[in-house]
Amino acid sequence: MSRRMVAMAGQSMARARSLTEFQEAFPDEAGCAAFLFERRWQGGFVCPRCGGERVAALKSRAHTYECLDCGRQTSITAGSVMHRSKLPLTVWFWAAHLMSTHSNGMSARQLADQLGLTYKTAWLLTQKLRRSMVDPDREPLEGVVEVDQAEIPFRAGDTFFDPGNSGKILIAGAVEVIDRDTGQAKPRREKAKYLDTLSGRIRLAMIADNSAASIEAFVRANVKRGTTLLTDGHASYPGLTDYRHDPRVVGKMAAHVVLPWVHRVFSLVKRWGLGTYHGLRRKHVDTYLNEFVFRYNRRFYRHASFETILGLASHHEPASYWDIIGRANPRQVGTDRGKVRADSTHDRDGGNRDQRGDQAVLNRPIRDIVPIYCRTLASKPIFRNHGTCKRAQTGSRL
Repeated sequence: MSRRMVAMAGQSMARARSLTEFQEAFPDEAGCAAFLFERRWQGGFVCPRCGGERVAALKSRAHTYECLDCGRQTSITAGSVMHRSKLPLTVWFWAAHLMSTHSNGMSARQLADQLGLTYKTAWLLTQKLRRSMVDPDREPLEGVVEVDQAEIPFRAGDTFFDPGNSGKILIAGAVEVIDRDTGQAKPRREKAKYLDTLSGRIRLAMIADNSAASIEAFVRANVKRGTTLLTDGHASYPGLTDYRHDPRVVGKMAAHVVLPWVHRVFSLVKRWGLGTYHGLRRKHVDTYLNEFVFRYNRRFYRHASFETILGLASHHEPASYWDIIGRANPRQVGTDRGKVRADSTHDRDGGNRDQRGDQAVLNRPIRDIVPIYCRTLASKPIFRNHGTCKRAQTGSRL
């Protein structure tokens, strides 16, 4: 991945779609649905259950197809960031385009103004898009990697944000160091200077403290074994025995002179957090750090970010509102409503459907079912608020 990015670094940045081109490519819901269908089933529809290829589009459910062999119904948005969303596809596409092509990102307030949404809807939209930016199967950093820690300010409330009086979040960062000429990592002898280099991919994450356990956990989760680590000589690094450690004691020298690339990333993320979001919040800081990593790693081919940010190329479960805020859904606490809903959603098999919901309706008193529809001999519907129909005239059952 880093090699492809470096190969493009010497060329002009690959241009993403302009607003006019994007509007022409996705003018309406049908255009967006056709794009999703093509990306999901490039060789034609394939049922995820039985592998059948015979399909029928449902008119009663938007963007949903039913397998004619097993009866399973599959939506084109299932499993993506748009899973179970009631927003139009055009809104999702425009939000993904704006967030993936904008240089510094876009806050929920700005996105709400651009798309005509409420702030709460725009906030949830941006949070879901940010979570789709990270592929859980991404490759770790390798070659030569600078690693260090830094503090960034965070805001605790909605009042005016003063960076000087704000709290601090401790984060760890790692940056690939690659040779400018070859575009590949080139480990050198210990204590040797790495001149004429470029920065490759990066990783950022919040850590609890500067202890060896926190730093080692970050390095092992993001850096490949056997990689050369360029550090400031912190006492936590010698425990990483399966890495080649090349410490650079800072002393009285400025840290950005000894470890230039990782401190450039720290400087950029601080300015980005203050400029775009007016201070990051502690609760969702890892989500915002992942967004910065996403933008930095794709700075030379921003056009390839659109499908990734829609969750079409990643392999993780879509997040709901309650997953994002870290709370249990009050409608499902202490009940099996969520299970019943999942059963009714996934068991549309044309004969294997769970009958518990229908049986519960049949067991209710007739007076509780409102409204009631009856049919006369002329097949004309009659609306009744309560009571029953005269069976002597129609001979039908409710």
